[in-house]
Amino acid sequence: MTRPTPATRPRPPAPGPPPRPAPARSRWRPAAGLLALLLVAAGTAAAVRWDHGGGDDPLAGRPRVTDGRAGLSYGVPDGWRHDTAEDGQLIGAFSSRISEVTAGSAETGGTVLAGRAGQTVPRAGLGRATESAARSNAEFFFPDRPATLAESHATVLDGRPAHTAVLRIDGADGPARLRMTVVTVDGERTSFLLGITTGTAGPAAAGDVEAVLDGATVD
Repeated sequence: MTRPTPATRPRPPAPGPPPRPAPARSRWRPAAGLLALLLVAAGTAAAVRWDHGGGDDPLAGRPRVTDGRAGLSYGVPDGWRHDTAEDGQLIGAFSSRISEVTAGSAETGGTVLAGRAGQTVPRAGLGRATESAARSNAEFFFPDRPATLAESHATVLDGRPAHTAVLRIDGADGPARLRMTVVTVDGERTSFLLGITTGTAGPAAAGDVEAVLDGATVD
């Protein structure tokens, strides 16, 4: 299967309140309730720098990406890569990205993206917003493929309220897995981490995605 290419496809929905019912529309057109969350002010491209984590981070000792727009920092697993120049080419819903690579530096089917919602999501709405955004992103990256909610639970990310949803996406060319965590960074900002693994990903890619999302911190 071809790896998702978020830098070259239409903008996917970002987390937010579940959309109201809307008339039939093209699969590339996000629902009205989610569209507002994509409108992030111009000139807010992520400032990404490198440092090293520690403490309970499952990726302690690995390089970390600090995404200034999302307000999140996350580790880069062994065998994954980050390119600051490529971050600048991402569509507006995302501000940084890491990808699994092979020995020949070719990207495979593992990707983690970070971004900031255009409006805050109240703590009581995190669950519904996360599930809705996860399903919308599954429809965006894997159109016409059935997605099943495999997991949904409240969690805490670096002391902040958060919610995680996991979807399994089936298809003739093999299953894919989408894991999304939405977190209240502060009273004025809600951000997210989105991890995707496809059939072309290495066997440890799903575990790497979990380590990245679980070990993320609020910067």
